[in-house]
Amino acid sequence: MVSMNAALTDDQRALRAGVAEICKRYPGEYWRQLDHERAYPEAFVAELTRAGYLAALIPPEYGGAGLNILDAGLILETINACGGNAAACHAQMYIMGTVLRHGSEAQKRRYLPKIASGELRLQAFGVTEPNSGSDTTKLQTTAVRHGDRYVINGQKMFISRVLQSDLMLLLARTTPLQQVTRKTEGLSVFLFDLRQAPGLEVRPLRMMMNHSTNALFFDQVEIPADSLIGEEGRGFSYIDADEPCGPEANMAKYLAAEAAWEAANVCIDCHGGYGFAEEYDVERKFREARLYKTAPVNQNLVMAYVAEHVLGLPRSY
Repeated sequence: MVSMNAALTDDQRALRAGVAEICKRYPGEYWRQLDHERAYPEAFVAELTRAGYLAALIPPEYGGAGLNILDAGLILETINACGGNAAACHAQMYIMGTVLRHGSEAQKRRYLPKIASGELRLQAFGVTEPNSGSDTTKLQTTAVRHGDRYVINGQKMFISRVLQSDLMLLLARTTPLQQVTRKTEGLSVFLFDLRQAPGLEVRPLRMMMNHSTNALFFDQVEIPADSLIGEEGRGFSYIDADEPCGPEANMAKYLAAEAAWEAANVCIDCHGGYGFAEEYDVERKFREARLYKTAPVNQNLVMAYVAEHVLGLPRSY
């Protein structure tokens, strides 16, 4: 196991202070109104983009700050600690990893500078489907190569910020499951322009928390063949960084979700009846905290994974 020094450097303290200064201009009233209207934090995201914080992980040669994952986490933690909702920010950061690690040089030069400047937004990540649940290897959306195009058919569920994004990162099956030797094979990742995808239907879903969530329907949607990230069929590894860190990632996610939920409950207990009143913002954060025990993978599946892959117990699902 690798230990990590939790002490912040001067640069990291300055980073946190800069984000907190922006957050002061977007108090609880701002987030409360957005939550009531189920609206997107347009002004907040735009200001963070102008300040360069949403380009934190993009290398300087593409117009970004070139920071590391700890710095990115610090940005998101500060937003949430100041009472905001970092969902619209974390998406662009974690989606970025696949493009940075596995995208071609042409793809990076085409998209990253415009994402860094805010000219383009990449905040939509199409993975979850109505019939596959948390088992990504069983997704049914297909992408079939026809000459210089891929034709996509299928459905995606609970996909956030599609209507607020210009680009989408999509995981689809390019080789039928019955034709692969391992179930993680045959999945491919695509980065394409949502504004040029006729045949894609987006249906907004009203959810417990305000994450601009949608159901997607792909009906013969054609995208350029050069939308493919890396090699066809290797998309699953491109999404968990092709590193053997499954136990660590699962356990970290489990601990963080439990900590957030415990804090949310303690906050409700401390505030009593006022904690349930919208004007104190506690109930909004309480709802947001509950999400993490379910997504992107629920706690029971984490325990099942650890039981099988760490403790050596029989597979349970």
